[in-house]
Amino acid sequence: MKPPLLLIGQGSNDDAYAAEFGRFVHRLRCRLDHTAVDVSGGYLERATPRLSDSVASLMARGHHRLVALPLSLSRVGEEFPAAMALEQQRHPTLMYDYGRPLGPDPRVLALLADRLGEAAAEMARPRPLELVGARPRLRAVDTPALDDVPGQVEPGETAVVLVGEGSTDATANAEIHRVSRLFWETHAYDYMTVETAFVSVTPPGVPGGLERCRRLGAKRVIVVPYLLFAGGLLERVWAQALAYGAGHPDLDIRCAEVIGDCETLADVVIDRYEEALQLVH
Repeated sequence: MKPPLLLIGQGSNDDAYAAEFGRFVHRLRCRLDHTAVDVSGGYLERATPRLSDSVASLMARGHHRLVALPLSLSRVGEEFPAAMALEQQRHPTLMYDYGRPLGPDPRVLALLADRLGEAAAEMARPRPLELVGARPRLRAVDTPALDDVPGQVEPGETAVVLVGEGSTDATANAEIHRVSRLFWETHAYDYMTVETAFVSVTPPGVPGGLERCRRLGAKRVIVVPYLLFAGGLLERVWAQALAYGAGHPDLDIRCAEVIGDCETLADVVIDRYEEALQLVH
């Protein structure tokens, strides 16, 4: 029997993120059920189930070796291996293999291209952003009258802003810049540029990325979140784009969706799982 797969999330207080994380864990359980691989998920902080509870549950079911995989698009910090080392202290018989983060896998870049394409396809039906309710959740307002529809904008007049989370780790931030370049050269080469921005911690923020595109002469900008699941971070990305757009009505700004729970993402995770097993044998 193969060892179980333990997905590790950073943790968030956001219910939307937790719900999508849970759906993705369930998807993987269904995908790996025929191989009798147990799948579990746990958070480092702020959300349940906690990593410690998930490990304890696996141990109680007789699993003493597992594959721990950070469910992250970027370089992970020391908190992930430190958390697993702590679990090993709590459970001396526990052995684990550490899987690589998802990173800029070609399939992840292709998913970003899908989200970009979906946002671009909405250009025939402009949907300006609008705040909804007390929280900064955003929705698309009704389609404007035909006279209000902007003229044709070519891809060469359209820029893309790829938005990462932002980190105090300079290497992690540099990785996002690398992803932007890879994305431009492999999937967005028809567009004017792909700029990099961050939702928090480090500059440039989303407004800074949009401003650079405006100064380069873009007539339209599509904001593409480099995020796995919907939640508070996505809302912040959209809210920052909305705030900038309010002061620059001449610039047509669109926001794409996150990568989200999907079969292709599950393919990447399963490959990382199998890779971790092969490194041991």
